[in-house]
Formats: sequence, structure tokens, C-alpha cells
Amino acid sequence: MTEDGNPSTGVDPAVYKTLLESTRAIPWKIDWGTKAFAYIGPQIEALLGWTQDSWASAQDWAERIHPDDRERVVQFCVAQSQAGVDHEADYRALTAAGDYVWIRDVVHVVRDADGSVEALVGFMFDISERKRTEEQLLGLQAELQDLSFKDALTGLANRRRFDQVIEREWAEAGSGARPLSLVMIDIDYFKQYNDHYGHLRGDACLKQVADLLFGAAQGGRNFLARFGGEEFALVLPETKAEAARKIATRCRDAISRARIVHAASAIGDCLTISLGVGSCVPDDAQGLMPFMECVDRRLYLAKQQGRDRIVTDG
Repeated sequence: MTEDGNPSTGVDPAVYKTLLESTRAIPWKIDWGTKAFAYIGPQIEALLGWTQDSWASAQDWAERIHPDDRERVVQFCVAQSQAGVDHEADYRALTAAGDYVWIRDVVHVVRDADGSVEALVGFMFDISERKRTEEQLLGLQAELQDLSFKDALTGLANRRRFDQVIEREWAEAGSGARPLSLVMIDIDYFKQYNDHYGHLRGDACLKQVADLLFGAAQGGRNFLARFGGEEFALVLPETKAEAARKIATRCRDAISRARIVHAASAIGDCLTISLGVGSCVPDDAQGLMPFMECVDRRLYLAKQQGRDRIVTDG
């Protein structure tokens, strides 16, 4: 390396400079002692709009970093440079027009004969297209994850998502000594509905029931999922037994008011639902699975006792 930071290759400096300035990467050099730019390639003006002579010091560089990236990037680069460690940093750089361009700075630390930091040399690369691609991929991943947690027919959360939510709410309720309630809901005589009207009508019925339950159950962090088949599950964080019963009653009444015709029902001419309700303050003495099994038994009792009813104990 020569005194001006160029490789000691025997190449004519003018030729070397031409080669540097013909690349899309933007070469630069900062004197460590003064923190002044000794050089920055003319490509910087085409990319960011700032003229070469406007890059006087490292402060100009820092001030042209997006405010949300500035502290992180400057602290990292200064620390790495002081330690004499080559490094890279990605950040958004301000253009003269007021927009931002994603930049990757690749930095090499130049040392003098006694090992002290003498200068920083590096290249700036425009990585905006790469960042756009990454953001698109992240968006697609988020969409795929959302789809993986959604029931395709009803649009409600699916069983996989329910399992995650109930485990999280159980843990949070236990750590805060707060009540948690669960309502299990089953459509009465739904097999007979499908047999009588056909599966297309059955699917439409499931969608309608899901919409009605969702409307009746809204509030706070209340969470409704399709548990499987014609069964739904409603998680009610920070909800005591009496409040949970009121919400379950709202759900039952919503289905009753809709008067969905069900000629094959054994208990009337309209669709009905059965519900099991449980409430507790989670602790070490009671696990989540026994709690869910208890609520499921109450749903079974509701069906055993004649359907179209709510069971909160027994």
C-alpha cells in the first residue's frame, strides 16, 4: 500500500484511478487523524446527488444517514475502526433530493508502520434492489405464515393458531394470577345438516356461524378459532366465570336470532349450538390440558342433556 492508500502494484496511478471510477462501487478514503475525506469517487453524485466536494468529513457522512440507522451505524463503525477491524454496514443514505438509498459500506482499516490506525478505505455499494427483494420475500413469508394460521373455509384462526394462543394466554394468566376462560362450541346435528342439504350448503352454514360467533365474541383480546369440523373455541383472557357465561350466551343468542333453517334437526326447525364453559386462574396445580379437557366434558354434557344449551359446571 502506498502513502496515498493505493495498492503498490506498479500500476500508473492515473490508470488505477480510472479503473476505480469506472466501477459502480463508490471508492472512498478517510484520514483517521483528521476524520476528513481524502477521496470519494465521482459516482457518489450519480447515486446520491451530493457533489464530491460536499463530502468534506466523516460528519457529512454521518449526517446523511437515515436518523433511524445513524446511531447504530456510526457507533458500530467507530468501534470497529478503533479496534482496527475491517467491517461492513448497511444503512439508508440521504439523497440530495430528500429520498433514501440503501447502501452497503465495506471498510478496510489501514495501519501505519507501528500498527496504529492511519486511514479507512472502502467502497459504497447501492443495495436498494437487494433490499426491495428482501422486503418482498419477508412480505411473502408473512403472508404464508398468516395463511398457515388461518382456516381456509371460515377465515377464522385454525387449530394450529389456537394451540399457540391458548398456551401463551395460559402462561401469561398464570404469571399474573389473572383469570382465563375458555368456551368450546359445537353446532348441533351438523352431520344431519350436511346429509340433508349437501356439503356446499354445509360449508356456507359453517361460514355464517363463524361470522355470527365472531361478531358476538368481539372484545378485548378475545380470540375465536375453528377448532375442527363443526367445533369452535373461544379464548377469553382476563375473563371471570360470570363474564364468560354472558359472552357464551351472546354467542348462543346470535345463532338463535339468525334462524338458520335446519329441517333435519331433532330439537327444532332452526340451527342451534351447544357450549361448554370453563374459567380458572392458572397455577402449578392445574395444567392446561386438564383444563381444556374439563371444558370439553362440559360441552359433551351440554349435548348429552339435550343440546342448545350452555354448561358451566358438572
